[in-house]
Amino acid sequence: MSTAWYGLEDKVVVVTGGSRGIGLELAKALVVQKAKVVICGRKKEGLDAAVSAIGGGDRVIAVAAHIAKEEDVSALFDAAVKAFGRVDVLINNVGMNLLTASVIDTEPATWTKIIESNLTGTFLCSRKAAMLMREQKRGRIISISSIAGRKAAPAMGIYGIAKAGIDMLTRVLAFELAQFNIQVNAVAPCMVKTDFSKPFWSNDDLRAQIEKGIPMGRIAEVDDVIHPVLFLCSDKAEFITGQVLVVDGGTLA
Repeated sequence: MSTAWYGLEDKVVVVTGGSRGIGLELAKALVVQKAKVVICGRKKEGLDAAVSAIGGGDRVIAVAAHIAKEEDVSALFDAAVKAFGRVDVLINNVGMNLLTASVIDTEPATWTKIIESNLTGTFLCSRKAAMLMREQKRGRIISISSIAGRKAAPAMGIYGIAKAGIDMLTRVLAFELAQFNIQVNAVAPCMVKTDFSKPFWSNDDLRAQIEKGIPMGRIAEVDDVIHPVLFLCSDKAEFITGQVLVVDGGTLA
């Protein structure tokens, strides 16, 4: 990752799903930026490994939390405030998908699991963060969305619906919270090379098929997503709110 500086020194940033994938790399980048970082995940062993990988000493804490459970979300933010005194930025990064045949043939339990993990969790964390930020009269909320929220794709139906919900939640919260100097935005990438998407990009035939649909001819790297997120966290994005920044190599074009 480049050493571009975003002026995030001593900012307190909560990163959901920070124990792996994009969330883990975001946490590492934030430590390089000298921010104070709170990560969450559901499994303690994964969090312990992440804290070790991130480094940062006492500038990083990890909290076990299921973000679709309101009591866990409250505990997460209580821990952040106890450790660092406030929350300046929330990055809603948790996302999951269970590949399905079609929406109408999917069991309701699968629908609920995908919607809760992606959309409900984003709502609960954003709600709690906004309550704190409203008192501070300042804050940033950034959600990791997806172009799946704008473009239907096989086996991605419910995931896409959840991400479309995140896009609208972003706009609604931006409208409601602007008066409190809270900026709310999202970053919507195409497929990114992480363990989450490895079954696709690690298969030569599938990867070639995917890359044909991306004008820039490659699948996104994690850094392609991290830099836009860091920019939206920074004071350089002071007058940007309610936006969903698409990072897709021209796919939707």
